[in-house]
Amino acid sequence: MAYSEKPAGKRTLGSFLPEAVLAPSVLMVLVGVYGFMLFSVILSFTGSKMFPRFVFTGFDQYERLFSNPRWTVAVQNIFIFASLYIICATLLGLLLAILIDRRIRAEAVFRTIFLYPMALSFIVTGVIWQWLLNPGLGLERMVQSWGWESFSFKWLVDPDMAIYTVVIAGVWQVTGFVMAMFLAGLRGINQEILSAARMDGAPTLKIYSRIIIPALRPVFLTAFVIEAHLAIKSYDLVVALTKGGPGYATELPSTFMYTTTFTRNEMGLGAASAVVMLVALAVIIIPYLYSELRNERRG
Repeated sequence: MAYSEKPAGKRTLGSFLPEAVLAPSVLMVLVGVYGFMLFSVILSFTGSKMFPRFVFTGFDQYERLFSNPRWTVAVQNIFIFASLYIICATLLGLLLAILIDRRIRAEAVFRTIFLYPMALSFIVTGVIWQWLLNPGLGLERMVQSWGWESFSFKWLVDPDMAIYTVVIAGVWQVTGFVMAMFLAGLRGINQEILSAARMDGAPTLKIYSRIIIPALRPVFLTAFVIEAHLAIKSYDLVVALTKGGPGYATELPSTFMYTTTFTRNEMGLGAASAVVMLVALAVIIIPYLYSELRNERRG
């Protein structure tokens, strides 16, 4: 059958359509994301206050940052918050996924209930938990009204415990999403392998520890990356729940960056804190991307 073949190397006008459609969004990402990242890095080496002022001062802003006691508290808090947030959300999400994977009745209802908090913004989550944990309005008041008048739960106003209220609210919101990821992972495991293990008489605990949990390694990695980046950039949850208080007991790097830049008019110092957060995110995400690319090449 005769057919006409287009000369190699020549493209029609229509063949440029995908690039033409993608170009505006690529340009916006380059300018709005990577351009402002570069701008923040430049500002962090200047003495900018309320407005950008391109008088370069070397690493002065970083020296000020790491000698600032408020930044030290923010870093300590992010380690407490991120570690508890990741561990608790991962374990609870895995446990819920295992229970739902037992083919229970009304599975769809339970999935919806657990996933619903993720549909809420961090602001709404913070406000809900601010009401629940407020000593004068929420849990404490409710239990005391039931007759346990000596009951006390004042973590929200206790400087030593307030950061844990942020952990509770954050875990409550993200656990359903982690459960959904683990449930998808569980449903993707080869059932023939599990059936063979059961026929060989392997106990359930051994099946989970030797087969199921190792098979979920990619899900663990994905959950860790998502939870870690959510923890590092948490801002609205803290603002809605504690506003960084009492004092600055629940200060996180994200709230430090915002208040320093836009409230205290220390743009250079705020940019330095933003760059440190960016580096922390890169340390987490780059190994993950490298792992994914290596798996793709192997696949």
